Amino acid sequence: MQIEVLDFVAGARQARGVAVVIDVFRAFSVACYAFARGAKRIIPVAEVERALELKRLHPDYLAIGEREGRMVEGFDYGNSPTEISQADVRGKTLVHTTSAGTQGLAGAEQADVVLTGSLVNASAICAYIEALAPERVSIVRMGYAARERCMEDDVCAEVLRARLSGESYDVSGVREQLRSAPAAQKFFDPEATWAPEGDFDLCTDVDRFGFVLRLAGGTQGSRYLEKINV
Repeated sequence: MQIEVLDFVAGARQARGVAVVIDVFRAFSVACYAFARGAKRIIPVAEVERALELKRLHPDYLAIGEREGRMVEGFDYGNSPTEISQADVRGKTLVHTTSAGTQGLAGAEQADVVLTGSLVNASAICAYIEALAPERVSIVRMGYAARERCMEDDVCAEVLRARLSGESYDVSGVREQLRSAPAAQKFFDPEATWAPEGDFDLCTDVDRFGFVLRLAGGTQGSRYLEKINV
C-alpha cells in the first residue's frame, strides 16, 4: 500500500486511489456527529450559494456550515458538533459547506474512493481502507481555511498513516497535545460563542465512532456522504 500525504485543495485534486480528506476542527467531526444523531444524508458543497440554492429547491433540507468559523446567514445550523449533537436532524438531509473540508471533497474528483477524515472515527477509517486493500492511499490535510497547515489535521494524518503502515500510535495524549493548537484556542474564548468549548472535547474524542463517511453519488453536484458501519 503506497501512502502519500498531501495538502489543501491542490492536494485533493492530486489524490488517487483511496482519498481521505481530513478536517478535524470541525467539518468532518460535525458530519460524524450528525449521522450519529440520525441524519439521513449529508450533501457537501463548496459554495454557500449552492447550499442556499439546494435549500430553496428542497425546503425540508437543512443547511449547515460556516465561513470564517461562523454560521452563514440563512443557514439552519453552524459548524459546531455541540450544536449538531443536540439538533433535531433525525431523518433529515443536510447540505454542508465549510471553508476547508467540503472544499477538499469537491476537489477529490480523481480518487476512486473518497472518505472524510477525523479523529472521532480514525480506527474505522483504517479498518475500512485495510479491507479495501488499495494500492494507493492519499491522505489530504485541509488545514486552516484550506491554506495553512494546522496541528490537528497533521496529527490526524499521522495517526492514519501510522496505523495503515502497521505502526503503533498512542492516541491517549492527543487531546492534551491539541489543547495548545492555535486553532483550538477559539474553543476556550468565552467571546467565541460560535465555537463552544464542548466542540474541542467532541472533536478530540478519538475513535468514538465505528463508521466511515464515504462520498457517493457519482457526478459533481449530486454527490453525498453515506454512513458505512465498519
